[in-house]
Amino acid sequence: MTLPRSVCVYCGSRSGAKPAYAAAAQETGEMLAARDWQLVYGAGDVGLMGEVARAAQTAGGRTFGVIPEHLFPREVGKRDLTTFVVTETMHERKKVMFMNADAVVVLPGGAGSLDELFEVLTWRQIGLHEKPIYLLNIEGYWAPLEALIDHVIGEGFADASLRDLVVTVDSVAELERALVSAFA
Repeated sequence: MTLPRSVCVYCGSRSGAKPAYAAAAQETGEMLAARDWQLVYGAGDVGLMGEVARAAQTAGGRTFGVIPEHLFPREVGKRDLTTFVVTETMHERKKVMFMNADAVVVLPGGAGSLDELFEVLTWRQIGLHEKPIYLLNIEGYWAPLEALIDHVIGEGFADASLRDLVVTVDSVAELERALVSAFA
């Protein structure tokens, strides 16, 4: 018997400028629940974080949230999760989230989401893990980041293999297929 899978979702504590971002967060939460994959996320009840968690919960999914003490008021810590962890620091939050996930998905987000992405991408680049990393490129949100990664490679600061360590998908359906394949 295989253990149920967990998917760490990094995403904004804001909803962003386009309604498609919130719709994708909701669809992601619903998809995770339908597949019986646990959502691991930052435990906020605001922005895309709240959208993905509420959708997973409404669909009967398991939710594992991790929030540092100092962000509890700002991100409105969501206490009604299956598992709710409060940490002392951001570093501890990121570690707990990553250690409790089998894959990482990055929805649109800001500096915090970028920080989380680049940490797990760096860890993968230096061989600390082999968990798949996906960018959910809703309405081309991550295209500038893809161009930056290509620029970093082109300027000689990374091998071309860096591009293969993060997979871009354009829809939740494509994300689901990629996760099913990765978990097979």
